Amino acid sequence: MALAIFDLDQTLINGDSDHAWGEFMIEKGLVEAASYRAQNDAFFAAYKAGELDIIAYQEFVLAPMTRFSMAEIDALHREFMSTKINPMRLPKAAQLLNRHRRDGDFILVITATNRFITAPIAAALGVPDLIATEGEIKNHRFTGKVKGTPCYREGKVKRLQEWLGGSGQTLQGAYFYSDSHNDLPLLQLVDHAVAVDPDDQLRSYAERLRWPCISLR
Repeated sequence: MALAIFDLDQTLINGDSDHAWGEFMIEKGLVEAASYRAQNDAFFAAYKAGELDIIAYQEFVLAPMTRFSMAEIDALHREFMSTKINPMRLPKAAQLLNRHRRDGDFILVITATNRFITAPIAAALGVPDLIATEGEIKNHRFTGKVKGTPCYREGKVKRLQEWLGGSGQTLQGAYFYSDSHNDLPLLQLVDHAVAVDPDDQLRSYAERLRWPCISLR
């Protein structure tokens, strides 16, 4: 049995759930459309360039959530799953997850996107174990702040190492599947790094190191 670790956005789903959440908020009329879209798109471009300020971005995402109760957020997320996420589902991703299940591997999703967006997505994929960026919650409401280390770039490695300390799992024989050069710190750490529909920078790096490049599209 090995640990099979998966990035989520653009890897197990055909899209970016964080960016899609911003578009969903705009479509619902819950944020001012023009300025919010401009900021959301700018953060997305910075992510793709490897220049994202993850704290600033997560505080941008979390800020509107401070206005809602958890029950209201859950209702919004159910609609988000139906309208935005379900169309991003990939049959080949489900097949790959099932292959690791048949092999007896322990499946883990690890993502920079925060937990309130990604936990229902991971659950829908049949993966209960998730490491994600955490939004701070006090008195059953989001504060708009990030709790702990964001799960991004080197922070993803730190969060995984913390999780390993209490999980009984190890990285011996571990797999990590990702689409993004932002995940190179973790891809370099595992025995089996796999580039999934990779961006240009990751594809170039994977080809040099002869990592497998696969498509789930």
